Amino acid sequence: MNNAAIKLDGKKILITGVSRPLGIGATLAKRFAEAGATVAIHGFSEYDLTVGEQNSATPNGTESLSKQLADSGLSVELITPSDFTKTGTAVGVVEEAVQKLGGLDGMVLNHCYGTKLKMGEWTEENLDPHFSVNIRACMLMIQTFAAQANPNKTNAITLFTSGQANSPMFDEVPYCVAKEAVSNLCRQAMTDLGKRSIRINCVNPGPNDTGYYPGDTSNWCTPNDAADLVLFLHSDYAKCITGQIIASDKGEGFGGNFVL
Repeated sequence: MNNAAIKLDGKKILITGVSRPLGIGATLAKRFAEAGATVAIHGFSEYDLTVGEQNSATPNGTESLSKQLADSGLSVELITPSDFTKTGTAVGVVEEAVQKLGGLDGMVLNHCYGTKLKMGEWTEENLDPHFSVNIRACMLMIQTFAAQANPNKTNAITLFTSGQANSPMFDEVPYCVAKEAVSNLCRQAMTDLGKRSIRINCVNPGPNDTGYYPGDTSNWCTPNDAADLVLFLHSDYAKCITGQIIASDKGEGFGGNFVL
């Protein structure tokens, strides 16, 4: 899709999970700003550097990306990097974005937390971050966003899920359970948010070549593919779409074995 195909002039959007230069979050931030939106970006590079993303993560990644995008003439505001496992952080991120942008009419919650944990390795200490980052933060951020949203404007939220509903991921059950809760959050919040002129949808981007996987990724989707869909969902072209779980995964929904 050509960047010029969708315009988001005047939109004020918060995007989370913006930390890795090749990641979906960084691509979303660039594409949204190129489409005319004013974008607030949040990330937490320390997470990437501690969970095996060394090949694609950089120290102070969010700060560097913010400067890079701003230097290229795009309208981007840095939200103080922080850890969503900490109490009060999620709400604080939305409040800071509202203050810096003068309100929000869009939010893309792209952040996640996941580690490989097989049954027998689960503890309260390693389970809790999966739920606090992946679902608790999203619920509190949606609530905070809704409280400040202008019901006379078009507002939109996009959540990110994974392919956990397609087939078991035996060594990532805590991550998958939390991400399935995100899908359900989309459906459950739809009606209440709709009364406030807020649409909410959830995207499964499928396997994406973001620099973390050392093997062959030639048949994978790219962050720009995910960005095409999310841009559409935040445009007026999607004004009747809400409460949907939408896959952009090259057919991975077909048992995980369908290849184009």
